[in-house]
Amino acid sequence: MTSPANGADTAVLIVAGGRGSRFGGDVPKQYRLLGGRPVLARTIEAFAAALPEAAIVVAIHPDDMARYQAALAAVPEAISARALPPAFGGATRQASVRNGLDALAHQSRKIVLIHDAARPFASVELIRTARLAALDHGAAVPCQAVTDTIKTVDAAGVIVGTPDRASLRAVQTPQAFAYDLILSAHRAAEGQELTDDGAVAERAGHRVHVFDGDPANMKITTAADLAAAEQRVAAALQDVRVGQGYDVHAFEPGDSVWLGGIAIPHTKKLLGHSDADVLMHAITDAIFGALADGDIGSHFPPSDPQWKGAASEIFLAYAAKRVRERGGMIAHIDGTVICERPKVGPYRDAIRAKLAEIMGLPIERVAIKATTSERLGFTGREEGIAALATATIRLPFGA
Repeated sequence: MTSPANGADTAVLIVAGGRGSRFGGDVPKQYRLLGGRPVLARTIEAFAAALPEAAIVVAIHPDDMARYQAALAAVPEAISARALPPAFGGATRQASVRNGLDALAHQSRKIVLIHDAARPFASVELIRTARLAALDHGAAVPCQAVTDTIKTVDAAGVIVGTPDRASLRAVQTPQAFAYDLILSAHRAAEGQELTDDGAVAERAGHRVHVFDGDPANMKITTAADLAAAEQRVAAALQDVRVGQGYDVHAFEPGDSVWLGGIAIPHTKKLLGHSDADVLMHAITDAIFGALADGDIGSHFPPSDPQWKGAASEIFLAYAAKRVRERGGMIAHIDGTVICERPKVGPYRDAIRAKLAEIMGLPIERVAIKATTSERLGFTGREEGIAALATATIRLPFGA
């Protein structure tokens, strides 16, 4: 092929506008966390790895801009910088794809790959094969042979036919097309209800070829699918590490204490170069410790005036990002606050939720405890607060 293998001739359209009604819950499946990162983030990374010069656009629901931005923030900056502004989806998947294709018009790309956001395991080989299939045929979709016997049934639930499974195929994405071909086909199909882009091309009179799909290219549709995907991600992250962190800050006159990103009313505040969030500092150091990546002072030296009064969530978000950049995940955070006052218990769940949000974790992976020192030592004399933390992370070997 004379066309560049790095994808400079290719656009990628990731369809992420669905509501995931079969999955359930308030968060669409493409934004659910998988190994500590949104499913969509993993899908974007898969295409960026396979076709480093491809243009990437995501079609999202108009209500999901904040979720989309959070997913984009979970991929390395070199990849997120390549993403085009999102297209807004329509009432159907078909309308979302058409809007996404329109958004790519100014890119002048020869080929477009259209992929479901909820398929985060598309391999480099599958993606590159899809691109070549589009170059060869103009329209091609990945398929797998059907191994189960298929029945057709009527409205009463009675079997009325048994198709010959030898000619049946289960279709996956990415589906691959010459850009002009599929754009005109989608425009011609407006008002029709077709279930995939291959059907849109067929309806326009084009011959759609097939190429081998990948059994590992699963689609996350239900909560059980997500659980299976979690097991798959965890199996690839066998380097389990634990880091510890400790921090202490003295009191000074004030009216509230920052702990875990939450301002707790008190008769004093904590003294420090930043906002003196002792708990967040301990957790940040625990993550750096698990990475063997220095400590908070080496990344954010107190001698640097830009960090004076800075919100400590900047430090924690950066530490979490360092884990993601090495292909890993934060498996668990356990923090302990040591002080006589203020009482942490009433704010525990708010602290957990805030820390989970900053690190991109489910709240179930963040534990916060509080204890006193029985009036002993500087914490017992209410001269300051101490915090301890451990961070368990999982990395690929060699990362």
